[in-house]
Amino acid sequence: MERAQNLLREIPSVDRLLNHSKIEPLLARLNREYVARQCREILDELRSAIRQGQSVSTADLTEDFILSRVEKRLCAEGETRLIRVVNATGTVLHTNLGRALLPQKAIDAVECVGKNPVNLEYDLDKGERGKREEMIEKLLVELTSGEAATVVNNNAAAVLLGLNTVADGKEVIVSRGELIEIGGSFRIPEIMAKSGAILKEVGSTNRTHPKDYESAIGKETALLLKVHASNYRIVGFSAEVSLADLVAIGKRHDVPVMEDLGSGALLDLGRYGLPKEPVVAERIALGADIVTFSGDKILGGPQAGLVVGKKSWINRLSKNPLHRALRCGKLTLAALEATLRLYQQSSNIAEEIPTLKAFTRSLKEIEEMGEKLLPSLTESLGEGFRLALEDSTAQIGSGALPTEEIPSKVIAIQHARFGAEWIAQRFRSANPPILGRIRENRFLLDLRAIFEPTDLIPNVGSGDLGQRIQQRDPPV
Repeated sequence: MERAQNLLREIPSVDRLLNHSKIEPLLARLNREYVARQCREILDELRSAIRQGQSVSTADLTEDFILSRVEKRLCAEGETRLIRVVNATGTVLHTNLGRALLPQKAIDAVECVGKNPVNLEYDLDKGERGKREEMIEKLLVELTSGEAATVVNNNAAAVLLGLNTVADGKEVIVSRGELIEIGGSFRIPEIMAKSGAILKEVGSTNRTHPKDYESAIGKETALLLKVHASNYRIVGFSAEVSLADLVAIGKRHDVPVMEDLGSGALLDLGRYGLPKEPVVAERIALGADIVTFSGDKILGGPQAGLVVGKKSWINRLSKNPLHRALRCGKLTLAALEATLRLYQQSSNIAEEIPTLKAFTRSLKEIEEMGEKLLPSLTESLGEGFRLALEDSTAQIGSGALPTEEIPSKVIAIQHARFGAEWIAQRFRSANPPILGRIRENRFLLDLRAIFEPTDLIPNVGSGDLGQRIQQRDPPV
């Protein structure tokens, strides 16, 4: 007890620390109160450790030592939470890793509007206030042949806005087989409840027929909703009502039809030998009144919820007070406009949009990159590691084409002493962290979304990562 009291008396005050010469460089670049708070927290931690009988020496209580801890903590706190990682998981559009990589033109556009005043809501020709999403609407109308368009901050918001605008307090008919849940526990029934619409389910999980919709329509029916089941497939004894048939039913009963495409493509992926995803223009041509889809999935742009369709309905969505609450900021609009202009103008869209580039690169190109990378990575990791370039498959991700896979190549890594989980952990500790996947107790680096081979060997050229793996024993 006496020793603890003596140690507590040794702890310097916050003022003494702030007046120390060693802290002057920190105070020159950081807010004084912020530095003081970090000093106070470390001193409180020391007091707590002493009172709990933890091992604390007088050397731990010197001003120099405490200030070195303060400096380390301030450096750690100065780092942003979001850091670059290398996606070698084999999932191109990885939700946990931020989905689509932006085209360079979109990045340039974001930089421009981020550091300059821009005509976000200003009409330069008229010299008066303008509409912030006017150019986005023009581009979407041209690319989809919709009568009008609008944009909000993600597709879930677009669905919410559409349901609330069209069917607040009224019934929305949807097939049981389309009451999906996607990542983050987003469920159609729950978003419908938040919108104020009343869910009316028809059909069964695996089979829904036109007559199910026909018999369910009543005086309170405000909308027929079709949801593209982008993150799962029902196979075998199944049936669904096509959009064309649903539009025909809606016309007979004077009920609008809305389709949530989820991913939604602006061009036919089949031209690149990929499985077909619904093309927005085709859904508009089939007569859907409202179509919603994402900007940051197959489209390859920023996170956004895009809405196209009949002008009368889009105008109502735009006037809904929810629209302002869900609207996009200037950075998103700049990136989205640049991405849509590529779809409008580019002669080689698959090369300019990273998402499409990752989907469409040839297996030969990937294999050649892997063959060049293999010797360097083997040398970097050092003795005891077995590496092999193998055939594998990647996936699109983010709920798009869940049963379809794209041919790819992986570098499979094994070690006689270390398991795959340990190797994966070590790669995650690299700078930048490298994320792969584990299969059959082997750590795999999928190359489909890797365009720079050196991304897979950061801090390894000097043997750093290999040495760290070699020097540390695996957990018991």
